[in-house]
Amino acid sequence: MPIKLDIEKGSKVAETLYNCFNTNGIHGHTDMPEDILPEGVEGGSLEHVLFITLTVSLDYMRDAPTLWECARKTFDDPDTNYLFHPDKVENISHDELIKDLQKYKLAKRPNQDFKIWITNSTTLNNDYNSNPLEFLEDCNWNSLEILKRLKSENFSYLGGNKIGPLWLRMLRDNVGISKLKKLEEVSIPVDVHVARASLATGVVYGEFKGRLDEIFNEIRNVWFESVEGLKINNRKMIALDIDEALWHLSKYGCSKRNDKTGKCRVFKQCEANKFCINGKIDINKDFLNLRTCKDAQI
Repeated sequence: MPIKLDIEKGSKVAETLYNCFNTNGIHGHTDMPEDILPEGVEGGSLEHVLFITLTVSLDYMRDAPTLWECARKTFDDPDTNYLFHPDKVENISHDELIKDLQKYKLAKRPNQDFKIWITNSTTLNNDYNSNPLEFLEDCNWNSLEILKRLKSENFSYLGGNKIGPLWLRMLRDNVGISKLKKLEEVSIPVDVHVARASLATGVVYGEFKGRLDEIFNEIRNVWFESVEGLKINNRKMIALDIDEALWHLSKYGCSKRNDKTGKCRVFKQCEANKFCINGKIDINKDFLNLRTCKDAQI
């Protein structure tokens, strides 16, 4: 049986998870790793925008709580704070930049992360006066144009299928930028957690064996369609609205599931247990072995 989407169920999951996350939390959690500001930084300030922008560009193959904690330590240290000021970065030697990016383990892969950091800092400094808001304004605050130009201009990783939408969500939710347009047309940022939660709730089901990212398009599509017709706070719900809830459901819930038996250690206290699907959901690094069916509820 090929991969299939359960839009009707997805709508129920989206509504349930959003309401839970924004009231009592998912498995007791209501905040994200990026929510904690560095010392002395005012929410919505340029410093905040730069902190979010430069840090999220390294959010690939990383444990998010660790990444953001390392970023805060780097920001709070007067000797390494300059890393979050693009106009200062270009005057620092290659070796010193790598050393400072590693001081608090902000750079997990020194050479790769250095290239990402220096590329984004240089582009922001040379083209946008070290201010990401100027780039957004130059794109007329159009989210689709922003994502397009992140890929076509000299940015690194910010335009990725996961990091680009993730950055836009953080700009809206963390920084408080309300000018962003067409967010309803932006895909949910899919990582292993969003993927696992989508599979464990049975919103995406079937039989599949291969690279996990080969089903990311199906996951993006199912949440696009599942939120159709749902409303929150007197506006239409969009796919980005359930990113955080799905992330928490997986990290603190679905990741406790036994891949072989389908049993979950936190099933009884899970806010989404009525949606949990039986069957095999074996995620091993980048590889997925899936065998679930629509009617096999736990």
